[in-house]
Amino acid sequence: MDERMKIMETAVSFVDSGRFFDELDALVQRQTVSTNTADGFEMKSYLEEMIAPRLGLMGFENTLHPNWNDGSNSFLVARRVESPELPTVLCYGHADVVDGHEGQWDNAREPFTLTAEGERWYGRGSADNKGQHLVNLKALEILFAARGALGFNLVFLLEAGEEIGSPDLAEFAAAHRQELAADVFIASDGPRLSAQDPTIFLGARGGVGIELRVDLRPDSYHSGNWGGLIRNPATTLAAAIGVLVDGHGRIKVPGLLPADLPAAVRKALEGIEVGTGANDPIIDAGWGDTTLSAAERVYGWNTLEVLAMGAADVKNPVNAIPGSATAMLQLRHVVGTDIDGLEALIQQHLDEAGFDMVTTHVIDSFPASRTEPDSPWVTWAADSLAESTGRAPVILPNIGGSLPNHVFEAVLGLPTLWIPHSYPGCLQHAPNEHMLEPIARQGLALMCGLFYDLGVRANSPFDPGNRANGF
Repeated sequence: MDERMKIMETAVSFVDSGRFFDELDALVQRQTVSTNTADGFEMKSYLEEMIAPRLGLMGFENTLHPNWNDGSNSFLVARRVESPELPTVLCYGHADVVDGHEGQWDNAREPFTLTAEGERWYGRGSADNKGQHLVNLKALEILFAARGALGFNLVFLLEAGEEIGSPDLAEFAAAHRQELAADVFIASDGPRLSAQDPTIFLGARGGVGIELRVDLRPDSYHSGNWGGLIRNPATTLAAAIGVLVDGHGRIKVPGLLPADLPAAVRKALEGIEVGTGANDPIIDAGWGDTTLSAAERVYGWNTLEVLAMGAADVKNPVNAIPGSATAMLQLRHVVGTDIDGLEALIQQHLDEAGFDMVTTHVIDSFPASRTEPDSPWVTWAADSLAESTGRAPVILPNIGGSLPNHVFEAVLGLPTLWIPHSYPGCLQHAPNEHMLEPIARQGLALMCGLFYDLGVRANSPFDPGNRANGF
């Protein structure tokens, strides 16, 4: 048996022994809820006491930045430099979790105690993101214990505010560009395509929140006396939305779409099936751009969704025409979409359609980013995972949801590889969040194989002459 296989078997044994479960339980017990300012001590303690010491045992130099720049986010940067001639990896994870929803978990489970039921390990943060960054940390520890070195340089960045939008992360990265300099970004968050499919995704779609409002008059007027004479804002709003996206989910404004679906993206998505999980909703035939496959629609294209809308009191309607109506929309967009001037574009389109009484307001946005699927780093990582698992991994150009990938791809200029250790049915952010034991077992083994390939086999695309950031 070769050394790589022995290290991977050590990883499998570590999970089967129950020791990985115990280590994850210790992390889950720290109530690092980022929406609760009272948990600031727990957050600092998690970074300072739970993560930094174990990195220190591998010779990392740790720097904690609590409440950086007097903001709401804290950062831990750990660095291990073995040689300037070796490749450097930037890893990432987030210490914070969402609210525990105590009292809402099945079988009286406690959110901040890891509970095993069959193959499911229940606990807040088990999937998002403590279990995932623990897999990567433990893989590094196993490799280091076996060889006394990694064979590459490593920077590990943990933040404490991903669940509240990663405040100041982009600014922190820009201000610490040299400290975070690397050749490739490797991290784990979000879900695999399915529990059975090892997955690499390369970025995330962006999002723009849009408010449409029709505010016509301060009072409501009797529908019998005034119906047909005064404009109804709810009717107007529904029609205005139809100008932007039709009743079958197809975007009607060319400026809200990317120019095209790149050939490399189309090729990467060939044959990928979406919605095959036992608890996934049934995909509606005829919804969205049916010239694209389901995978292309959610991973390679844009969608405009109505998240909420209302006028008057829907639960207690009266015989009156309301004075105003509001809708909240969201554009999920891929790289290649021009979102500059989006508010003016939508307003112009509504004005030209005769809906100048509808006002448009962009309320928030986050950018799209991805590494191109034909990057040599993607090929290298896919080959490593295929060797470790015996099957080709799924490669997604980006996930349909959001992650701060743009910080690493655009701000730091790195090829980004996300290798998730969770699945779509993990119930993250909800009661009964859980990690699957088989994914933990396989994930730890394949990360050991990946890091071994980078540091021992030295078969990555790393070329010191092509370094953009230096080190």
